[in-house]
This record gives sequence, structure tokens and C-alpha cells, in this order.
Amino acid sequence: MPTPTPFRKILIANRSEIALRVIRTARRMGLATVAVYSSIDSAASHVGQADEAVCIGDPEPSSSYLNIQKIIAAAIQSGADAIHPGYGFLAENEEFAAACVEHGLIFIGPAPAVIGSMGDKARAKQLMRDAGVPCIPGYDGESQEPDDLQVEADRIGYPVMIKATAGGGGRGMRMVESDGQFRNALSSAQSEALASFGSSHILLERALRHPRHIEIQVLADRYGNAIHLGERDCSVQRRHQKIIEEAPAPGLDPATRQAMGKAAVDAVRAIGYEGVGTLEFLLDTDGSFYFMEMNTRLQVEHCITEEITGLDLVEQQILVAQGSELALSQGDIRLTGHAIEVRLCAEDCDHDFMPQSGRAAFWHAPRQARVESAIRSGDTISPYYDSMFAKIITHGPDRNAAQARMQRALGDTVMFGLNTNLRLLENCLVHPFWLKGGVGTGFIAENKDTLLPPLVTRHEPLAIAAVLRCYRPSPRRIPRTLAAQVKLLDKALGIAVEARVTWTSEGRYEVALEGDTYQIAILAKDGAGVRVTVNGSESRIWACQEGVHIYIRWDGSDYTLVDQTLEAYQGNHSASDGQIRAASSCKVASVVSEAGAAVKSGDLILTTEAMKTEYQHVAPFDGTVREIRVQVGDQASEGDILAVLDPA
Repeated sequence: MPTPTPFRKILIANRSEIALRVIRTARRMGLATVAVYSSIDSAASHVGQADEAVCIGDPEPSSSYLNIQKIIAAAIQSGADAIHPGYGFLAENEEFAAACVEHGLIFIGPAPAVIGSMGDKARAKQLMRDAGVPCIPGYDGESQEPDDLQVEADRIGYPVMIKATAGGGGRGMRMVESDGQFRNALSSAQSEALASFGSSHILLERALRHPRHIEIQVLADRYGNAIHLGERDCSVQRRHQKIIEEAPAPGLDPATRQAMGKAAVDAVRAIGYEGVGTLEFLLDTDGSFYFMEMNTRLQVEHCITEEITGLDLVEQQILVAQGSELALSQGDIRLTGHAIEVRLCAEDCDHDFMPQSGRAAFWHAPRQARVESAIRSGDTISPYYDSMFAKIITHGPDRNAAQARMQRALGDTVMFGLNTNLRLLENCLVHPFWLKGGVGTGFIAENKDTLLPPLVTRHEPLAIAAVLRCYRPSPRRIPRTLAAQVKLLDKALGIAVEARVTWTSEGRYEVALEGDTYQIAILAKDGAGVRVTVNGSESRIWACQEGVHIYIRWDGSDYTLVDQTLEAYQGNHSASDGQIRAASSCKVASVVSEAGAAVKSGDLILTTEAMKTEYQHVAPFDGTVREIRVQVGDQASEGDILAVLDPA
């Protein structure tokens, strides 16, 4: 008979919002908490919120959040008797769970062997087949020879999906449309998998054309009890990574819902699972569903399941780890209303969702939604970790109500200083396909032109920015004859304009810009909140000035303007001039060309890695490599020249 394993102090082997999430529940349960942090995170929110904190190394994850020995040592040093892994980093690492057990620490999660069996996608598929769970046809054999894999891909038929057998999150995953693309995609997937998970081993699956990504939340204890907590639809993705999730899944028929829930519970009972976990399925257009993978941890999107069930999943994790028997049966689970979660990420959506890092000049979270975030104004989003900096969750009696609340919440969300996916999220939630429900995983890729329409110049925010540059709160400090010539650059479009700003009366200005005239009044300014009228129309906007940058959120759009009045702005050159530059802070992962080499347009020159994602830098034209300025392992900042090419 299994015995209880009580504990009083939890070390959280993670950072950012998930560390704060665990701290919040642990404190409510009367448990003490220990935070760990890298040197770059010394001032992070989770460090200040925990009862104790231990520095475990340098910013590189391998030196800190992925360093098993340092985390175990921190737990022993602090007197913790349990470890919560959060998600990401070591959360699904069999070796880490085993090390906890070896040192007498309770790992808040399933047994090491279960983590290992589910972490290997090939092994997981075999176990699921044995448990009667349907799996996608493919190849999960031992051979990793490119020739053998090419043969298997040809046998399966295209499109085919390459997947790293270790890890997840879309890394080491490539969709291949034809046999001619297979070798390059294989090489790239294996390289990214090795860098992310320490293993280049991959499997192949038949790619479904328009599947939905449906996952089932499960909860099981050590006494053989297991239930599911309904499903989540996580189909809105870019780069195979989720950005919008909702629960329940819209339009899912009751028979399929029941069959998927039963398959998930059968699976966890078959493998002796303990704790919270998630079975991820692909739902085909004909109603067939197939096992994709199991996440043996808390999911990023667990919040929406909490909203519709009323349960605290972190509390359930802790109770199960302490040896408590489930207090709920399947019949006790009642799903109430509808919940939506969006992930706010620092990324450049107009350039293939390139992760961004840098300082958050100003952050304002919406007041009418649940927000899970560790970011604060003035914080720096590091290039070493994931680009997600916040989650916003809304709940309503039905999907329409949850959507309306989310739309309002996003309109009240502000991040200045970094490119984010806020505009994309807003556009997704009003797109007719999404509103109808049941979109597939290709939704963003297939509708990118409408979800990310070209940016256009708006003169009103430029005029407001010109006024803010000249604005002084006290009229006594402004000559009555004030007239200033201001030059501003719209950073997103690379377009510079000149404006003449004339002070007319207290807080009121006239702006002449590109042949138009605007009457602008600053009615009130409280930090970044500004009440302004433009040609008599009043609105409340967000605006922030930092150095030469002026940030404005106006009429639902964000504008970053650079003050060029006193000095010219030094912008990045495009690769069309032969200078291949880093699009964000990154590390050089590989260099495949050399000085003097003749290249064709599209040939791979080098690859970089930022926030656990690999990017390929290719020749912009036919020509010759003049110089390679970096080598493998080098760190590069945004705008740094990596290589220079001369046209043929």
C-alpha cells in the first residue's frame, strides 16, 4: 500500500510567471518556498516573492536552470524537502527526477521511469498503441541514417512531419512537402533538436493537412485513481507553438469528447501515472483522432482548465505528491462556461516571429482579466530564455462572452520597448474563421495576409508624438511664440516625416505635417496615460518617452517613433546590400560557408539560435562571400553584421 509523503518546503526549479504561480498556491497551502535564479535574474519577481532564494549560476540555462547538480545542491542547502519543476527546463527530465529521489527529495510529478518513457516520442507511441490509443502512421525505428529516413519518408508519403523524439515545444520539428526538401529539413531539425535537448534522434509521422490540436488534462494519484478534466483546443499556433488556447473545444461532438477523455484516462492508468499531465491529440477533419505526445507536467495553458473546473491544478499536484488520494471522481467534474488564454510573446511577427529581447520601457496589464506574468516596467527580457512574458486569461458563461472580455483585455494591454505579438492576437480573435470555431493548426500560416496586414502610416500618432516631444506641463515655461520643427521616424516602416509644432494656448498645439494640419490638446498626463484631443475628438491613449524613442498606443495600434530632430537615426541595413545582420540577440549555432565561396541566392550561410529557436541566414543574391565575421558560439546583438557578400 503506498504511503503518504508529507513535506513543508518546496524549491521551485524554474523562473518567471510559473515560479510565481507555484509560490502563490504554496503560500495559500501553508508551505514555504525557495526560488532559484541565474545571475541575470537576481532582481526577478520570483526571487523577491519566495521565502528564500539561491543563485545557481550564470545566465546560460546549462549553467543554471538546466544544471541538475546545482539545483539539487540548492534544495539541500535551503532545507527544502520537495521540488516543483514548473514547465520547460527540467520539468520532463528523467535524470532530474531520479536525482531528486536519490537525494531524498520529493519530485512533484510522475516517477522518473514514466517521464522517460513519455519523453521519448518513439517509446511513447509504442506504449500508447499497447494501451489501445490510436497513433498516427509513421516511422519511429532506431536507424537515423539520412538514406534510411529518406526511404521511410517516401514510404509514408508527403507531407511528412519530422519530430525530435526528445523534448517538444515545436523545436526539432519540420513539415516536409516533397522528397526534394527532405534532406535539408532533416539536417535542420536534427541540429535544432541536438541544441535544445541534447539528442538529434527524430521520428517521422504522416502529416495531417488540416488537423486540430486537442489535448486532455488528466489527474491521477498513486492509488490507481485517474480522471480527466475536459479538453483544451490549442490549434492556434505559429512555429508549431501555441499562442491561443480555449476550453472546452468549440464544436467538438459529445461522442468524440467522451472517446478522447476515455483514451487519456486509459493511457495514464496503463503507464501508472501520478500527478497532473496532458495527452495531446491531433483531430482530423473526418473526426478521427491520434495520439501526438504526452506532457508529464503542468501545461502553460493549465489556467483555462482551472477557470472552467474551479480547481487549482498546482494544489492538486502538491496534494498528489504528498500522497493524498484524489478527492474527486469523474462524475464530480463539472465544466462551467468557456475560457480563453493568449500568450504574449516578445517577437517580430512581420519577420517570421523572430524572438526579441531587450528592455520593457513600459508594461501595463489589463485590469479585467486574469494575468500570469512576472514582467514589470523597466525589466529586461533576456535572450537566454523563452520569449513569452505574459498570459492573459478570460472566462465567461459562453464562448462569445469570453471572447468579448478577451478583446477588451487586449485593448487594455500595453508593452512599449519591444516588438510583441499583441496585434496578431487581436486580429486572430476577430477573424471570421476563429469566431466560427474549429480552426486547424495551419490557421495562422494560411491566413497570414489578413492576420498580419501590411503596416500603414497614420499621421495622427505622428502628430501626437511631435506634440509630446515639445509638451511641457507648465505654460510658464513655454514662450507664447513657440514653434518647433520636429523630425520623427516611424521605426516599423522606416519612413521619416517632419512636423511643425506651434503652441497656441495652455496644453494646445497646432501641428503641420505632410500638408495636413492637426489641432491637438493634452488634457491630462499621468505617467504613460494621456487624455488627448485630436481635431476635437477626445480619447485616452498610452504614451511613453525613453531616450530618442517615443512609444504610442493609439486607436488599437502600437507605434514606435524615433526622434531624429537632433541627430540622424542609424537604422539597420537590409541584407540586400550584402550585409547579413542579426535580427535579434542570438548565439551563432553553425557557419556553413567561408570567405571566397561562391553562393547562389538562398544558399545557407550560417545559422543562429535565439530563445531556443534556430534561424537560417541565407544569401540574398548570387555572389561571393567576402567575409564571415563570426564563429560558432559567438554571441551577437541585434543589428550586428554576421557576414558580408558581394553580388556576382
